[in-house]
Amino acid sequence: MTTNTSEHGAVPFWRDERYIQIIAQVIVVAALVALFYWLIHNLLTGLAALGIPLSFRFLGIEAQFDIGETLIEYSRNSTYAQAILVGLLNTIKVSFIGIIFATIVGVIVGIARLSRNWLVSRIAAVYVQVLRNIPLLVFLIFLSTTVFHKLPRVQQALALGKMAFLTNRGIYTVWPVPAEGWNVYKWLLLGSFVIGVLVAIYFYRQGLRTGRMPLYWLWGFLTFLALSIIAWFVAPGAPLALDYPYLAGRNFKGGQSLTPEFMAILSGLVIYTSAFIAEVVRAGIQAVSKGQREAATAVGLTSFQTMRLVIFPQAMRVIIPPLTSQYLNLTKNSSLAIAVGYPDLFAVGSTIINQSGRAVEVILITMAVYLTFSLLTSLFMNWYNRHTRLVER
Repeated sequence: MTTNTSEHGAVPFWRDERYIQIIAQVIVVAALVALFYWLIHNLLTGLAALGIPLSFRFLGIEAQFDIGETLIEYSRNSTYAQAILVGLLNTIKVSFIGIIFATIVGVIVGIARLSRNWLVSRIAAVYVQVLRNIPLLVFLIFLSTTVFHKLPRVQQALALGKMAFLTNRGIYTVWPVPAEGWNVYKWLLLGSFVIGVLVAIYFYRQGLRTGRMPLYWLWGFLTFLALSIIAWFVAPGAPLALDYPYLAGRNFKGGQSLTPEFMAILSGLVIYTSAFIAEVVRAGIQAVSKGQREAATAVGLTSFQTMRLVIFPQAMRVIIPPLTSQYLNLTKNSSLAIAVGYPDLFAVGSTIINQSGRAVEVILITMAVYLTFSLLTSLFMNWYNRHTRLVER
């Protein structure tokens, strides 16, 4: 081990840069731990002085309030814990669906911004510039009050044939429901999915060996789709039947209903976030050198093939990191659902706070949930980023 020396001998440890750096880091960590301990102690002391010590036992108390939209069984007699679970599932629902559709719309608009067609590129540019400069909360309230709640009443519903009806109480659409062959078909469907995954893995490994990476995910999906169709005819009886909505009295029955609140928050998050994703996609594509496009054209690739096989795979290295941030923003922005009346985690938590007075506990739960969502999303996107980098090498 080497030591720092000078003309007059070894440098004392209190002047050695290595020791100074270690001591400084220890001091900073100790200061942060002390600050954190002081904040927690101050919080617990204050709550105890108010007669409401920190406790999560209230989660077992009956909620005694209704929730308009639930994915699981819930009633007024359910506990606060079940109410929080309902809000959590509603948040996952709108965030997951929102991420999928925002990505699709954002990629389309981002590519359209680079179109050689002047009209297409201008429309895409206006779409991006307008939406990026409107506060999301204002946009959500606009969609809720001037679009979905201004649709015709039930008796004057806008009908899209027998497939869907648009009303101010929600959108009622046809929906598949399990039929007599579903019990057998679901296992065949699971087997088809497993085979599709195996096919995708096979083509992926083939691409690593040959250096020419095919669309392994597309081949896997096509395999799954083909086997699913075959399984449909093999299953005894029709696996699914279409449940059409119909007017019964003063409201519609049957099918699937999408409330105005859900449609407002979902469409708002999708449209708003897609504008930012479009800019991310545009920047990623423009980061690829023009020589790549010229080389692809020289070997006879079409514009679509050039974008799919040459430009977009290289652009993904630039797109993934900021795209992850947009996914996190969409998930966190879903907490604005309270403004349009959608019962997400934050909205349900606010109701629980008003009834139980347990503000600190509910806020801690809410923060922990959103932190978990963010970490899981970042973990997946970072894995995918490493995956694409490995494929390119």
